[in-house]
Parts: sequence; C-alpha cells; structure tokens
Amino acid sequence: MTQLENLNQYFTENRERHLDEMKAFLAIPSISSLSEHKDDMYKAANHLSDLLTAAGMENATIHDTAGHPVVTADWLHAEGAPTVLVYGHYDVQPVDPVELWDSMPFEPEIRDNIMYARGSSDDKGQVFMHVKVLEAMLASDEKLPVNVKVIFEGEEEIGSVHLDQFIADHKDYLKADVVLISDTSLYAPGKPAVVYSLRGLTGIQIDVRTAKGDLHSGMYGGGVHNSIHVLADILASFHDENGHIAVEGFYDNVLPISDDERAAYAELGFDAEQMKEEAGVKTLFGEEGFSYLEQTWARPTLEINGVFGGFSGEGVKTVLPAQAGAKITCRLVPNQDPHEIVALLRAHIAKHQPEGVDIEITEFDKGKPFIAPFDHPYVQAAGHSYETQYDQKTAFIRSGGSIPIVSTFDEILAAPVIMMGFALSTENFHAPNEHFHLENFDKGLRVVSDYLTEIASIEKI
Repeated sequence: MTQLENLNQYFTENRERHLDEMKAFLAIPSISSLSEHKDDMYKAANHLSDLLTAAGMENATIHDTAGHPVVTADWLHAEGAPTVLVYGHYDVQPVDPVELWDSMPFEPEIRDNIMYARGSSDDKGQVFMHVKVLEAMLASDEKLPVNVKVIFEGEEEIGSVHLDQFIADHKDYLKADVVLISDTSLYAPGKPAVVYSLRGLTGIQIDVRTAKGDLHSGMYGGGVHNSIHVLADILASFHDENGHIAVEGFYDNVLPISDDERAAYAELGFDAEQMKEEAGVKTLFGEEGFSYLEQTWARPTLEINGVFGGFSGEGVKTVLPAQAGAKITCRLVPNQDPHEIVALLRAHIAKHQPEGVDIEITEFDKGKPFIAPFDHPYVQAAGHSYETQYDQKTAFIRSGGSIPIVSTFDEILAAPVIMMGFALSTENFHAPNEHFHLENFDKGLRVVSDYLTEIASIEKI
C-alpha cells in the first residue's frame, strides 16, 4: 500500500478513538475572555501538549505569557524538506445564552454525524484534526514527509493580545517555509476553498461636542450648532452616491484585482438572490464597478457601526444635544496601512469640522491586511490536495474578515500563509449549537495528509 493508503486505513481503524479523544478535548471550557476559566485555559493547554506528545511530536512545551499560555512542539528530522508551521487556537467564545443550546456546550454530542460542542469547528476541532494527522503519519511510517512545528495559542478570541510579542521573541525557533492554518471555512458544502488573503481592520470613535450641556430647542434652536447635525454631516461626507469612499487618498495604495482573480471569482457562480435571502435584505449595494465578491473580499470599506447622542426615550424632549458620537471601522486590503488610514480619516474629519465645534477622535485596535501570491506553489498545492477528497474544483478566495495574527506571521517569519479550513459558515461558531460536520473532519484528515506529502516534493523557495 502507498503511504496515503496506509493513512486512510489508520484513520478508518482509529476513528472511534479519535472522536472520543476529540470529545474529551472539547469538554474543557477554555473560554479565554472569562477570568473564572483561567484554570481551564491551563487545563486545555496541558491536554493539548499531552495529545502532541502522544502523537509522537517532540519538545512539547507550554509557554507562559502575560495572558493565556502558548503551546509549541516540533518534529524536525526531514532533512532537506520544507518546514511547515501549523497554527491554531484552543480558546473558545462564551456560550451565552446557554438556554438556546440543544445540548450542553461542554458535553459534546454526535448527532447525525455532526459533533455539537463549543469549539467543535472554531477552532479546537480543526486543531485536533491536525494533531491526528501528525499522529497517523508518525504511527504508520515513523516519520513525517516534512519538518513540522506547531504553535497553538489561547487568546485568538480576545485578539491574540500577547502572540505578536511571542512570535517576535521566538522568531528563530518558529522560522518556517510555510504557515498552515485551519481556522476558515469551505466556500460551500462540498466546495473546498483556499483563503489566500484577509482584509485588515482599523477603527475610530468620533465624539462631537457643541455646548456645555443640552440646550432648550425653543430658546437656542436655529442659532447654535446641534451636535447630531454636525455628526450627521460628517458621516454623510464619507461616501458618495455610488458607494465610493470620499476620503481623500483612501484608495491610493489599493492593489488592483488581477484578471486571474476576477476569473476565479466568476467561476464560483455567486447567487445574488440567495445572498439577499441569507442576509434578509431587499437589494445589494456597494462600490460601483465591482462585483459583490470583489466588494466584500478585495475592496476596502468604511462602515458606521453605531451612532449615539440626544434623547431616545419615550415621547419627545425638545433639546439640542450637546454631545453625539459614532463608531467607525474600515476593512483594509493589501498594501493599505491602518495607521495611514486613520491619519486620512482625521484629516477628512478636520476638513468637515465646523468652527466652534470640538471633536475628539479615539483610535481602536488595528490589524494589517494579508495576501499570499495567488500562484505560489504552496497555495496551488493546497488546492490540489483538497481535490483528492472533494469532487469539486478548489475555490481560491479572499476573505472579507480579519485575522490580525496572519499578517504578523507574514511580516515576522516572511513565509506564505495557507488557510485551509474545513468548517462551514453555517456551523454556528460564536453562537449556540456550534457544530462540526464530521464528514469534513474525515476528509480534512486526508486532505492535510496529502498536502504535507505533496509539498515535500516542492523545492524550497
């Protein structure tokens, strides 16, 4: 039998054990955002370290940080072969409201070949899948086709606040030829997708003050500034009637979408009517001149996320509000710098700020965008590996979301990042009844095995 045939047999023979072990891992309430689960975070890290050691990985280590621990391990005996860094996270979101769960979030259940538990798809189930691939390879062949390092963190759901520094401090140890992540989704059921780009993120809060306190509208109305009017004018100035962002310089560094990418997106057969139904909207609207997928994957955005100020209680209160505010976020595309975008927003607001009005701007956290070369051999190899298990051509897509740590890997380690997810967007990550279709877990084991085998033959770049 070939190596991949041996692996397939191993996965089949050990499936029930693997699922029981996955349940044990998912049963640990590793909620990073809640201080009462600090001990559970260490329990999960230790459990993961033990799984890696049992799989045959070496040097499994739990690293303390100022927050939750980082788990690393390695196997580095494939002389001359590429080195793969596998990243994932073992922390999960809170489970509220628990009454909406059909089964308890930390009492994993399998129903109709679907694993129900918090973290089953995001991201503990997919992390576990990678551990079992390594176990199978080392058990069946006593070696790996490539060198492998793993880094699993416990703070992804709270912004990976300490991971940047950890990576910078351990960059020599973490050095790799490619970074492999399974924390994304398939394009659709049965339709695999390699995510090769993520948008970045930045945001601000605008606070407008026009007077020392709310003023009587009958006495002062028409004679002084109304903070909400001022704010509304500023917010309206951010876009033109065609959905273009009207902030001077905002698009200056945006990279054009290549013809190959446009063609790949067109092949996906995007269904606008289905999207409208999914979102519950009557029409789609975005930047003129670009398709919906281009608008949401490959173009930057500026969104108003919240507006506040004035009186909003029952009835009417005839005041001129002295204060009003809004929260704004921008999704950024490759070659845009979050700090530069904030500077452009500040300049735009200053340009539209009336005399005698005070405006305060507060900056939020920033994340840089990321893109791997569309035609990179490691990117294309991922597509080939998907197609060994899915009877569908692999979609190569960008993601409209943001995973800031990905750009950190790109910058500090200077290695392409390949995102091969096996979850489905409908699997309720961050919501009650999170689940993971075990059909995709089974296929994922075999896809990742094939990928590690295939890239072993790619000349190191």
